Amino acid sequence: MTTLRPLHLALAIGLAAVWGVNFVVMQVGLEHFPPLLYAGLRFAMAAFPALLLAGRPAVPWRWVAAVAATLGAGQFGLLLVGMRAGMPAGLTSLVLQMQVLFTILFAVTLLGERLTTRRVLGLTAAFGGLALVALDFGASGPIGAFALCVAAAAAWGLGNVAQRRAAPPDALRFMVWVSALSSPPLLLLSLWLEGVPDLASPLEGWLSLLYVAFISTLGGFGLWGFLLRRYDASTVAPYTLLVPVFGMTSAALFTGEPLTWLRIAAGALIVTGVLYAGTRPRRRAEVVSPRTREEIALAE
Repeated sequence: MTTLRPLHLALAIGLAAVWGVNFVVMQVGLEHFPPLLYAGLRFAMAAFPALLLAGRPAVPWRWVAAVAATLGAGQFGLLLVGMRAGMPAGLTSLVLQMQVLFTILFAVTLLGERLTTRRVLGLTAAFGGLALVALDFGASGPIGAFALCVAAAAAWGLGNVAQRRAAPPDALRFMVWVSALSSPPLLLLSLWLEGVPDLASPLEGWLSLLYVAFISTLGGFGLWGFLLRRYDASTVAPYTLLVPVFGMTSAALFTGEPLTWLRIAAGALIVTGVLYAGTRPRRRAEVVSPRTREEIALAE
């Protein structure tokens, strides 16, 4: 089973931190922009002016379009509409981690990847931690908003598999083009469903957009593509289970959301399960007795 190198492990954990804080940042942005407009502006800012310098994506256009439709417009359109409909940032960061299950399901069925016993056990432990968090939060969100977030998780899982299948040689350039193709349908849907946009937002609204466009989208998904190009999707995806840990921590620090002992215990369980699922045990060194060495020498 493939395992992450130490540097790539640190990058995966850092990416989870960036995406965890992202939920609090998006909640701030949704106070000033309607959801589809916010998503469309996010990808437009991520694409331009980088698009002018990026060059062609170096993969077939069908894969760029597939990732844009699933991981781009699909995931974030559904996610932000769900958050605007009543899903709080902390609970959203938890529900969205169902994408790990969808990623593994799609990777096994569409890419023929293997699902090992160790990975199943690690994911079981991690999802046990997520269940504790869900119990602590309570299912207070509207059922429609919850369903939208689950659909966003499915879109993310399918997008992960499409991005691994595309295997772009330059993940950042690929993400620029994904952003460019994701923005127009979101902006058109916003114009249709949300009306003529009002861009008179205070500074914190635009700062939120800058974070999600350049740090979370370009930087985050550029790094995500880098990892997916080198490892199985079912190896990389479990590290996103750390996102709700960072999401709850950032919510406690920046919004005053209480961080209970149950949530801390759940976070520890998630970390343990993710690390167990993403690593492999070291093989025992073979012990060769002096007599065995002599027999080998004679045989040679």
